[in-house]
Amino acid sequence: MPAFKTLPEDDPLLLTSPLIRGVLKTAEYIEANGGIGLTKSGAFNRKFVHWAATEFDWPGYSEEELFRINKVLNEWDFPPVEDIHALLKGLKLGRHYKGKFLLTKAGRALVAHPGRLLSELIPNFLFRLNHGAHLRAEDQILGNWDIFLNIINVEADHGTSRSALRNALYGDPGPSDSLYDSISSTLYITVLRPLCWAGLLKEAAPHRSRSDQQFTKTELWRRTLRLDTDKHLRPRVVH
Repeated sequence: MPAFKTLPEDDPLLLTSPLIRGVLKTAEYIEANGGIGLTKSGAFNRKFVHWAATEFDWPGYSEEELFRINKVLNEWDFPPVEDIHALLKGLKLGRHYKGKFLLTKAGRALVAHPGRLLSELIPNFLFRLNHGAHLRAEDQILGNWDIFLNIINVEADHGTSRSALRNALYGDPGPSDSLYDSISSTLYITVLRPLCWAGLLKEAAPHRSRSDQQFTKTELWRRTLRLDTDKHLRPRVVH
């Protein structure tokens, strides 16, 4: 898997990643409130999830949209919160203790250094977290992150669409699959959306009801990733 270049601690690009912003905001909340309250099942409580809906500024999950769908917000109603919880706990950067979620010593040390935080969290978020956990077995797609990143590196260099990426990776689905393309949907859920949440891709006007979103590589992608297909990129013209 590709390595991620570490950025300086004060580089403003770090905060263009929704994931890094969300983790830093979560750490601030833990510091200010003595931890995040947990439900009986071990999920983050509604008080925190409601706060996160306001504070995270997550693309595609505005506070207004979330509360239009739900009267109250549980952890599973706001998937980015669910992922941050799983990521921090899985990496032993946070733990459950006496009904609260607290950062560990390693977690507190890491959030104090956003450059290292990005280099540690984004690869683990992309490559270790199961983004297709809620999908049926038959909806899983072939491929690995090395293939996905190298193809997207070229296709999205000057902007592309979900359907174009689907075709580049798996071929044209044909007219019989025009109404619903499970491969395209799974590609979005397990690859494209995680890359957007990491801050490496930008989705034009993200909205969960759109069927053929437009994607462009971000400056964070260009600054942190080094891939085999870099040699195939056309020079960008800056006007």
